[in-house]
Amino acid sequence: MDRDIEDYLRYSREVRRLSEQTIYNYRRDLRCLNEFCIKRGIGLFSNLLETDIREWVSELNNSGLSKATIQRNLSATRSFFNYLIREKLVSKNPAKAVISPRKGRKLPRTLDADQISQLFNVNHDSFLGSRDLAIAELFYSSGLRLSELVRVNIQDIDTDTKLLLAIGKGEKSRSVPVGQFALTAIEKWLDKRASIEKIQETEALFISKRGLRISVRTVQNRLKLLGLNAGLSQSINPHMLRHSFASHLLESSGDLRAVQELLGHSNISTTQIYTHLDFQHLSKTYDSAHPRARRQKEQIIK
Repeated sequence: MDRDIEDYLRYSREVRRLSEQTIYNYRRDLRCLNEFCIKRGIGLFSNLLETDIREWVSELNNSGLSKATIQRNLSATRSFFNYLIREKLVSKNPAKAVISPRKGRKLPRTLDADQISQLFNVNHDSFLGSRDLAIAELFYSSGLRLSELVRVNIQDIDTDTKLLLAIGKGEKSRSVPVGQFALTAIEKWLDKRASIEKIQETEALFISKRGLRISVRTVQNRLKLLGLNAGLSQSINPHMLRHSFASHLLESSGDLRAVQELLGHSNISTTQIYTHLDFQHLSKTYDSAHPRARRQKEQIIK
């Protein structure tokens, strides 16, 4: 059973090209399933029944795990058994019909237009300051994921077409627009970048003072510091800028499909969380566009 899991993880890494973080999560989740099987005396995955999966999910729920974690465990299990079916190691997927506990969906935290301006209007003339501003501008301009941003190379940005080639989940690529503010910030950063005597990651757009590609943790810490220096009351993180990009774009355009494409969501239901337009905005749109609303306002004026 351990060998089946490792074979699947190797397949996920080499064929599906999943990220190391996803591989790490899959390994942890499937080992949890394996431990459950060992405790129940189930020696082969082919002997695992739907009732066993339901019992395992119930056990996870009773242990205090979050609903999101249980959903991830179940998703990893479904994917694993689909692989075993393709390899003809099992005949059916016992997790296919099992429903995980529903989790409440939190609205993403965003910044409003004034907070965005406040964030970007701090002095950023230093090496780190110009880099951090370019990072923040690119997040907000193009809606990149954190993992996508740290992978950006200089040649990925076409300044003529103002497009960036982003490599997302599962090594899927997509082109996203880059706004003029972001391009200007990146141009200033490249001037600072050239001051590093020895650049070890020559292709990387964002590097450290040691010339290495910037890490995920560094981006998170530097954005938090950027927000503090700008005097913002809430902690800034990459997801907040991505959420702000999506929310502001959707409020202005109303084009959910376009936002889905720009964010790289495979399912539009994921994008629909950004449809939380504030009530005041909706009221103004209704008053200005709906025939009944306009007529009613005209009668009031008369």
